[in-house]
Amino acid sequence: MFCQYFELNYKLSKIIISPEEIEQFRDKKWRREEILKIETAQQVEAMVEDLGFCLALTDSRTNLPSVYIAVCGRRDAYSPKNVQKDYEMSLAWTLKDEVMRRGKVYYGKLCKGRSTFVAPGLIPYFNAIWGVPKNRENSVLSGSANKILEVLRKEWEMGTADLRVETGIATRARLTKALDKLQRAMKVVPLEVLYQPRFTYIWTLAEARFPKELSKKVSREVAVKELARAFLQMCGTTTRGEFARALGLTRKEAGKANHALVKEGFAARVSTGVYKIMDNG
Repeated sequence: MFCQYFELNYKLSKIIISPEEIEQFRDKKWRREEILKIETAQQVEAMVEDLGFCLALTDSRTNLPSVYIAVCGRRDAYSPKNVQKDYEMSLAWTLKDEVMRRGKVYYGKLCKGRSTFVAPGLIPYFNAIWGVPKNRENSVLSGSANKILEVLRKEWEMGTADLRVETGIATRARLTKALDKLQRAMKVVPLEVLYQPRFTYIWTLAEARFPKELSKKVSREVAVKELARAFLQMCGTTTRGEFARALGLTRKEAGKANHALVKEGFAARVSTGVYKIMDNG
């Protein structure tokens, strides 16, 4: 992954960061070690609080922490071809459902449409970047998405099939697309998943689960900086473009946020686009 050593002259001392040191830091933070792997919903919630955010069922190819990777407890965690018969993927899936149901951390398809867990403390910053204010819903969201919001604001929660009937949305594909858009806009979240008598999600308003966090107002600039802080704490050292790619931000915006962290003394600039948390070593 990393093809060079990064050097930093800081207060007359030379810091040399090897690729393996970066990976070892992430092994501990991302629970990529056998002794740290997770098995319970409470452990997932503790990990999300520690990291700030993580993905749900992605494997090592995404190069971000996830519940699945933490269940495996190793770097080389790759999704099996037969997901249903794999113990680790089945456990990760079960934990994902239980944590969603418990509602102590945020869960939904957020930036890049990936299923993501977010600690309550970071919800205002995600919302500042990707959320859609109520006064812009009609102009930003589709007609189908607005129909779903109208129904949920009356009924508070509803299953997928019932939502389709109540909204009059013609096809399942259109309903799914609207729900995905509402999740990315932090308007709707899955409350629970049911497998019997048939598979369905129960949906509710995001503000119903996290009213305090979603009502907090912060500027986009502050939000990006705080997410950069969380990302650096999660990774220890970030490489060129890594933060921007992870969250789908522009490199200019991500770079400005990292520069602000350097100015604070929270981070150090190792080389162009490479940043290291200052209390890590």
